Amino acid sequence: MKRFSGDRTIDGVKAWVDGAPLDQRLDIHRYTANGFEWSYEGDEPRQLALAILAEHLGDPSRAQAMVEPFMKAVVANFDNEWEMTSADIDAALDVLRGPALRAAS
Repeated sequence: MKRFSGDRTIDGVKAWVDGAPLDQRLDIHRYTANGFEWSYEGDEPRQLALAILAEHLGDPSRAQAMVEPFMKAVVANFDNEWEMTSADIDAALDVLRGPALRAAS
């Protein structure tokens, strides 16, 4: 199970997966050149949502399909320090997909 985390430090905003820096996944889509951010809706939180989902799902297309709802429901609500496990992400995606999509999958 992967562990994702982030913190605002004196050196700036940092995000990790299992203790290693989280790749921005600019190879999939570049929402911003300003890196990651969270606690609001915007391009930097959108980039973080994409990075988390791409790492977690291992599928760029599925990650892109869920970026907007995941950013709005999860990333925009992170505190200054945050942590999520793979199980937390699965639970959030399950809720975001809704009953109709869960039944179809």
